[in-house]
Amino acid sequence: MALAAVGVAGLAVVGAGYTVVTRHAGAAAADTAGRHTVGGPAGTAALAPGAAAAAASPTAAPDGSVAMITGLGPKTRAAIPAATRQVLVASGKAKNSPDTVVTLWTRTGNGRWQPGAAWAAHNALHGWTASHHASDLHSPIGVFTLSDAGGFDPDPGTKLPYHHSAAFQAGGVGFDGEPLDEAFDYVIAIDYNRVPGTSPLDGTQPLGANRGGGIWVHVDHGGPTHGCVSISAAHMVDLLHTLLPADHPVIVMGDRGSLAT
Repeated sequence: MALAAVGVAGLAVVGAGYTVVTRHAGAAAADTAGRHTVGGPAGTAALAPGAAAAAASPTAAPDGSVAMITGLGPKTRAAIPAATRQVLVASGKAKNSPDTVVTLWTRTGNGRWQPGAAWAAHNALHGWTASHHASDLHSPIGVFTLSDAGGFDPDPGTKLPYHHSAAFQAGGVGFDGEPLDEAFDYVIAIDYNRVPGTSPLDGTQPLGANRGGGIWVHVDHGGPTHGCVSISAAHMVDLLHTLLPADHPVIVMGDRGSLAT
């Protein structure tokens, strides 16, 4: 499972498969409540913090921490860098499903892993693939660093480098007819086929344009994505507040069967 790769310069990327259009009037304000989210109202976790992971693990301590991140097999765990202390796990319902559960795990001082809340999320329309290509409507399976953030809305106070730009715009409607206007209010670049340390909008694709790019964590719009992982606007703000470059955050993403290997 490769980490970030480097690529061919000069290609503009604005999220996998999305089209840049004029922003709808009134959409510039930061959103902290009231938008549609797959996990209930914005700011509401789908599950209690740590509940699912603790219940599934016989090694859970009273505080919910476990010796190993629940649901990850030896191959997947081995791909997580030793220095990483924050792991965002996006565990898909099935190989061909667009439904995902996202949980941020934090390594404690004694080396155990503490799960955060489990958030309902979306991934690509056709599910997951270990060999992602442009426009295949699958999300890539793997372990990828999380280095850079940005969005149409101003920096909410993240420690990650943040590129605030009106160029973060998606237009039209999603696969379920839902508006996409606010999908890129906040984004975190997933370091798949991109150069870490650059704006999420940078189009450099080290593996070549045919391998796709613009894979982000972004604001959920109520339906499947073209390749990204999406969570509610409130959860995006939570995540941006929590991720720390010093903790070398990564995302582990894929269907739960693949992640268990």
